[in-house]
Amino acid sequence: MATILDNLLQGMSMVVATFGSMIVIPIILFFISLAFGIKANKALQTALFAGIGLTGYSFLIGAYLPIVAPVIENMVKEAGVNLPIMDMGWQVTAIVAYSTRAGMIYLALGLVFQLVLFLTGWTNVFQPSGLWDLYSYALWGSLVFIITNNMLLSVAFMLVLNLWATTFYEMLAKRWSKYYKYPNCMIVQLHNVDPVPFAIFSNWLLNKFGAYKVRWKPDDLRDRLGFMGDPIALGFILGFVLGFLGNINRLGTLAAWGQIMLVAMGTAAVMAIFPRVAAIFAQAFTHLSAASRKFAVDKGREEIYIGVDDASGYGEAATLITGIVLIPVVLLIAAILPGNRVLPLVDLVAIPFIIQSFIAFSNGNIFKSILSAAIWFVGGLLIATATSPIFSDVYNSIATNATAGSLVTSFAIMNKPIWGGFTLFVMNSGWLAVGVLFVVYLVMTLWYKKNKVKVTDWLEKQAELDVVEE
Repeated sequence: MATILDNLLQGMSMVVATFGSMIVIPIILFFISLAFGIKANKALQTALFAGIGLTGYSFLIGAYLPIVAPVIENMVKEAGVNLPIMDMGWQVTAIVAYSTRAGMIYLALGLVFQLVLFLTGWTNVFQPSGLWDLYSYALWGSLVFIITNNMLLSVAFMLVLNLWATTFYEMLAKRWSKYYKYPNCMIVQLHNVDPVPFAIFSNWLLNKFGAYKVRWKPDDLRDRLGFMGDPIALGFILGFVLGFLGNINRLGTLAAWGQIMLVAMGTAAVMAIFPRVAAIFAQAFTHLSAASRKFAVDKGREEIYIGVDDASGYGEAATLITGIVLIPVVLLIAAILPGNRVLPLVDLVAIPFIIQSFIAFSNGNIFKSILSAAIWFVGGLLIATATSPIFSDVYNSIATNATAGSLVTSFAIMNKPIWGGFTLFVMNSGWLAVGVLFVVYLVMTLWYKKNKVKVTDWLEKQAELDVVEE
């Protein structure tokens, strides 16, 4: 029986990994559209626009990252930062996530659990459209299983983790949808909502100190600086600076200036092309948005949000600009932070994926987003340091290219103060920790649901401070 289950789970994992979000999400959106009463031809149109948009994101980001990665690697090398835990990139986390039966089980169980949460009305965010992203839950659950060897404990922890994330999804949903201009959409990756509570708090605190008066939004920069403030020009300038820093040891060579200009032009190209791809992707939700609102009214439910891939926000102007500026900032923090042993490397180019909460809550204010994310990364680096020995043991035992005894991590996925803290708590306290986390979740969520309209309105007012004229 166990063998049959393992084969079934491995087959499901292979299907998801083979097709990826570019195919899985359009298929899911097609059936969601039909369920909302949209005609088949319009449902197919929704699926095609979604697939085209996601494919466009994949092509664009896939072409950009290889241009930037060598420059960042050289920047890290020249910085002379000597830290023992190597950032191997987010891809290695999937290897660890599905290395245990507990992790594999959640690929199926998580899908059913998320579907039940939505169908029963417990949440208004449809999470199963982020099917592949279940590996994030499986990662933390697998680490617990490796330490405790307790299957039920690991599964229970992943379910509780999913519950916490579900409430955070709801908190972010309207703000993300409104800022990124994707109607009734929400990113549903576990690694993207860890910063939600801190992003809300830091945005409020910075507003109290008047940081919203620092007008570092893309539109404000364009108005103030003219052509030089246009996102395309800013992209070129930031790309040039990034390329310069990454080639500072060989500026006397033609090859260095060729790479500098390539990074500059590549960054400008992302700024120019991304909004056009985003417009195509947004068209996928024209019919679905109207239908979901009608469905919500007819059924007496809240406005519904459909989960989408976080690539849909990567190249937005404020997101990409903030992400690029944070690359040297994160390296500096890693070098001087007491207790940190992680060397951010491969996942530095992934920063725009994981800062979208800060961008959304600050309404695209680059100044506030840089400050908030930099502070949040401090805690993230320390958590990644604390969890690396366990993560490394698993990775080194199953990866064919691993070196015995080496310490590795993923900066993008493992630098999560809340999820990492929960994991260490469960490792040390077992069922008591799971029980405490569930009770705290229940109290928090019941309060939030009772005051959801007030909380949402307050978040919008905090965001509006960045558009009010002085």
